Amino acid sequence: MVSIAEDARWMRLALALGRRGQGRCWPNPAVGCVIVKQGRVLGRGWTQPGGRPHAEVVALAQAGDAAHGATAYVSLEPCNHYGQTPPCSEALVAASVARVVIAATDPDPRTDGGGAARLRAAGIAVETGLLEDEAARDHRGFFSKLRAGRPALTLKLAASLDGRIATATGESQWITGPEARRWVHGQRARHDAVMVGAGTARADDPSLTVRGLGIAHQPVRVVLSRRLDIPVDSHLGRTAREVPVWLCHGADAPETARALWRDAGARLIEVATGPGGQLDLSAAMVALGGAGLTRVFCEGGGSLAAGLIAGDLVDDLAVVSAGLTLGAEGTPAVGAMGVAALSEATRFRLVETRDLGGDALSLWVREAG
Repeated sequence: MVSIAEDARWMRLALALGRRGQGRCWPNPAVGCVIVKQGRVLGRGWTQPGGRPHAEVVALAQAGDAAHGATAYVSLEPCNHYGQTPPCSEALVAASVARVVIAATDPDPRTDGGGAARLRAAGIAVETGLLEDEAARDHRGFFSKLRAGRPALTLKLAASLDGRIATATGESQWITGPEARRWVHGQRARHDAVMVGAGTARADDPSLTVRGLGIAHQPVRVVLSRRLDIPVDSHLGRTAREVPVWLCHGADAPETARALWRDAGARLIEVATGPGGQLDLSAAMVALGGAGLTRVFCEGGGSLAAGLIAGDLVDDLAVVSAGLTLGAEGTPAVGAMGVAALSEATRFRLVETRDLGGDALSLWVREAG
C-alpha cells in the first residue's frame, strides 16, 4: 500500500516535469507524467514541443513492458479523444497499468472526466485531486483558454521603490539589476508569448527574446498597435522571420503599414476598438487565445498596464522593485485608471517574495470574485 506522502512525492515530480514544457507546447497543456512500480521510476515524460507526443506516451515508451501493474502519476487527466494521436487514456489501458493518480481534471469537454471514466471501465484504479491546487496553477493558462477564451496573463512591472519605470527624461535602462533581468528572461521562456504596447516598442526598440539561458526556444512576440505605427526597420521588424511577431491592430490601420509588416513576416490580427478609440484589450486577449496562446507575459508600459488591470485581465502580477527612487516626475509603472473609490480597485493577493540580487520580487495573484 502506497502512502499519501509517497504519492505526493511522485506527483510533485510529475508537476516539475510538466513545467519543462511550459511555453513550448501550446495550444496543448504542459503535462507531466511519471510511471512508478515498487518505488522505482520506470518512465518519465512531459508534453513535447508543439504539443506532441503527450507526457503519458513519452513516459510509457520509456517504461515499456515494465509498465504492466505500475502506477502512473499525471498532472492532468489523460485525454479521452482522438486527434492527431489516439487518446492517452487508451494508451494507459493498453499498457496495463494498475493505478492512475491524477492531479487535476481536464475541463476540455472532450475529456472532462471521460479519461478517468475510461480508465475505471478498464479495471484500473483511479484517484484524482492529489496536489490539485498546484496543478491548477500550472495549467491556469490552458484552463483560462477553455473557460474564458483567453490566455492567462502575467503582468510584469520593474520599477523603482516609488513605482517609476523611467526618469522624467525617459531613461529606463537599467532600473533593475542583472539577476532580475535574468529572471525576466526565464519567464519569457516559460510563456507562449511576450507582449508590449506600441509605445514601448517605439521607445525601447526591444528584441523581446530569451537571451543568456543557453536555450533556443523563443516566445511569440506580440505588440498591440492600433495604427501599426511601429517602424518596420525596428529590431522586431528585422527579425520577424526568425522569431514570430504578431501585431494586434485596429480596423483603421493603414493598408500600407499592413503590407509592410506582412512583407517583413509578421502575423496581423485585427481586433475591435473600444469607446475611446483604443484597442479593446479584452477582444485582443480573446483573439490571442483563438490563435492558440495559453500563457502571455506582458512587459508593456504604464498605459497598457493600466488598461489590462482595469479590464480585469491580469491573472498574475510580478513586481520587481529596485532600491532607488525617481520622484513624482518619473514615468509611473501604471498609468491613469480613474479609480475613485478603493472598492473599485482590483485586489491582488501576495503569494511569494524573493530577493533578486538586491532587487525585491513580489508575486501576486488576482483575488477571486
